[in-house]
Amino acid sequence: MAPNNEDVIKDIVESIRRLVRAEYLDSQKMSKQYGLTGPQSLVLRLLIKKGALSSADLSRQMYVTPSNITGIIDRLEKKGLVERIRKQGDRRVALITLTPSGQKLGQTIPDPIEKRFVNQLADLEPEHLQILAMAMNQILNLIDTRGADETTLEERL
Repeated sequence: MAPNNEDVIKDIVESIRRLVRAEYLDSQKMSKQYGLTGPQSLVLRLLIKKGALSSADLSRQMYVTPSNITGIIDRLEKKGLVERIRKQGDRRVALITLTPSGQKLGQTIPDPIEKRFVNQLADLEPEHLQILAMAMNQILNLIDTRGADETTLEERL
């Protein structure tokens, strides 16, 4: 490996570490400030955006297993932020809805780092976005991310 390549590679790896660290710190701040984990805050945001959802719908949209979403919902219910309401016409299905305090908290929690990142990306020229997309895909291919999409959100946090 050429010496110049070695420096560039070190910079790339360091940048990825900084990105992971920023995500971690953002999650920690959310936990300290609002008493919510990343997945819990995502449930609140999804319910604000989409209204009442079944746990199966939440599970699919969050890429977590049904058993994981049950635990997340249980903890939010204990905090008085969500409640389960039986769906009319099919009592086997419970819809997860926000309580008034869940609605209030969900509207006050800050956007996660991903949303801020997306907003910044939207300001880039299409050509730059294409270059970034290709570079990210190449990085993911290099680290062999097959199966990563099957991991749950909690496993990734």
